[in-house]
Amino acid sequence: MPLDLGMYESNTDYKSEKQCQRTSFAFYQAVRDLLPVWILEDMRTMEVFHWEDDGRACAFSPSEALLYALVHDHQQYARYLLNRFSVRALEMPSRSFCCCQASTTPHLTIAIRYNRTHILKMIMDSVKDFTDNDKYLYINRQGCVHTDGSKTALHLACDLVRPECLILLLGHGACPYVTDGAGNTPLDCLLNQIGQSDFDTRTKHVCLGYLILFMPTFRFQMKRQLQDDAVLWKRLIGEQAFQWLSGQTPQSLFVKSMQKLIQSISNEQLDSLPDFLRPPDFRLH
Repeated sequence: MPLDLGMYESNTDYKSEKQCQRTSFAFYQAVRDLLPVWILEDMRTMEVFHWEDDGRACAFSPSEALLYALVHDHQQYARYLLNRFSVRALEMPSRSFCCCQASTTPHLTIAIRYNRTHILKMIMDSVKDFTDNDKYLYINRQGCVHTDGSKTALHLACDLVRPECLILLLGHGACPYVTDGAGNTPLDCLLNQIGQSDFDTRTKHVCLGYLILFMPTFRFQMKRQLQDDAVLWKRLIGEQAFQWLSGQTPQSLFVKSMQKLIQSISNEQLDSLPDFLRPPDFRLH
């Protein structure tokens, strides 16, 4: 329920650090409980504040509210914020929400980390309002150096093996050749995941299939490692995929045809590709 502002003796008391913590937590709980959008917006615009490190009390911005909606998968609230505020809802939140102000992509990071594919699709739809250059820079920007190791959204999707997030990002312009702070491509991240364990092998191969669809050529750091340990990697990713990634044989005519097809269709059509054209049927083994 909305907060009773009469409980505070003065405006100064209301905006004290202690009271900001209380109102901030109340807003967090309200989003967590999936309260209706109108209640959340009444709270956000009139009744709740969060405390900044520099000693200021600040109202929640649409961007900060969207982070809460992502964490708790409040899809209706996320849709409202993105429709009402468009790209403003994707602006950088304050330092109390994100320590690395240079990353500018915390919403992508949270969407992928929590596997919020429905809200991620909403974000990708909103990004259409960016210029082509700004859209490319936004989707491919490196993340927080402290928490994400300067990985892009695509790196994170590969690290966490999120195939739905991966195809959404690739279909909306994420570059499969972009590198993180260590020089690794998303393919390097995925191969590291494949090499670490046999857990969820099928899903990892789905991700590998998606990457292959968007990589006309294979440029990645681990190519020499694959070549030096051929027996292991043939077992891990299959003979055919090994031949392609190691550079021993060119990609099949079918894969090249699929790459051309994907380049010629819209993002909406990409989301609805028939099952028999999707990567799980590439027969990587």
